[in-house]
Formats: sequence, structure tokens, C-alpha cells
Amino acid sequence: MAAKVEPFWKRKTLAQLDQDEWESLCDGCGLCCLQKLEDEDDGSVYYTRIACKLLDMDTCRCSDYANRRQSVPDCIQLTPAQADQFQWLPPTCAYRLVSEGKDLLLWHHLVCGDPQQVHTQRISQAGRMLSENGVAEDDWEEHLIFRAG
Repeated sequence: MAAKVEPFWKRKTLAQLDQDEWESLCDGCGLCCLQKLEDEDDGSVYYTRIACKLLDMDTCRCSDYANRRQSVPDCIQLTPAQADQFQWLPPTCAYRLVSEGKDLLLWHHLVCGDPQQVHTQRISQAGRMLSENGVAEDDWEEHLIFRAG
């Protein structure tokens, strides 16, 4: 009887993942594309329900992923080298979980096989976001949804 092979996210470090494995970790929640506010006193990061102008608010996917940094210069591109800084990502994020040596959550598409579960389980903010073009930056504090970390 053949030994059970552990999934790649359990047997590899983030740095060992190939590009397809890396990209597949994204669960499509879109939370990393929400505008965030940082507390100047303690460095805490707070997520708002205000979506980046490139985020498709229904699918929670970037509408111009390949060119996003040209339109949004401060868009952060996650890399394995930054794994020690992933605390700002939501606690459900696969990149953060793997970097912390934890398993993916049961609703993650690589575990359950259904990419819609991130929306069905209401992990994403699909249908509940506001466009950054429609909310003045001074009003973002009124739209906080959770604190990272």
C-alpha cells in the first residue's frame, strides 16, 4: 500500500513552492485588496470594507492582476521572502497560515475542492464591499470590519 502523500502546502515551505502552487494558495477572498488603516500608536492594522479600485466586488478577484502595480503603485506583491511580515494578512489567509506552519482551513478550495466556499462561508466580503471611489478617505474609519493579527 502506497504511503499517503501530504499536500504541497504541508510538505513545502513557501520558498519551495513553484509559481502555480504559490498562486493556488490564494483563496479568492479579496480581503488583502481591501483598504486598511494602521493605528499609529501600536501598529495594529484594521481592515475596512472599502475595496481597491481594481477589485471586482462580486468575484473578489483583481480586474487587472497582471498590471495591477501600474494602476495601484502601493499594491503589495506577496513573496515568500516577506513571510515573516504576513501578520497584516487576515487570519484566514493561506499565505499567512502556511507561513505560520498551520494547515489550510476546511473551506479552502485546495481542501474542499469548491472555490465558491470562500463566499458561501462568508469569509470574503463579496456583495458587502464599497468602492474606494465612493467613500472619502476621511470616512474610511466608519467602515472598519476587523483587526488583523
